[in-house]
Amino acid sequence: MNIEVEIRSFISPEKYSELVSFFTENAKLVKEDYQETYYFDSSQDLRTQRNKYGAKIWLKKGALHEDSREEIELVFARKDFDVANALFLALGYSVAIKWFRDRKEFLWEGITVCLDYTKGYGYIVELEKLGDGINNEIILAGLREKFSRLEITNPTSKEDFDKQYAYYKDNWRKLVD
Repeated sequence: MNIEVEIRSFISPEKYSELVSFFTENAKLVKEDYQETYYFDSSQDLRTQRNKYGAKIWLKKGALHEDSREEIELVFARKDFDVANALFLALGYSVAIKWFRDRKEFLWEGITVCLDYTKGYGYIVELEKLGDGINNEIILAGLREKFSRLEITNPTSKEDFDKQYAYYKDNWRKLVD
């Protein structure tokens, strides 16, 4: 079972640039990506995504913006992204949100670091490590220590992420034009 343990924060464009420079010098660049993600209007966190490398369907169990959630993922060819979306639309789901994100992913001291710019949503830093469900609190404490080393005083609260997400969900069509 893969349990994603993560900590994240909204950051300023200036802090984003500073972190890109820091990780370029001090970490391994895993990939740079452009992601187009569709969130479906579902009782679960159900998404499709097309990126530079392929496409996937995935479900994140648990509440949005929780510190740890189980993920189920199905990877497929990039060219079949529209077919996958058509399948969900035919099943009665609708697209609740479209998300357009530039992502830089680094490996730093055994953790995955993602620096994101999402059009209409903002700049985010995310530190992530996979856990087994048993040591999640220990992993989370280690991620908090890394945030401190990066001079990010506090992760953005789940409530603030929920508020920003709700605003984006209601306004994404205007925000991405």
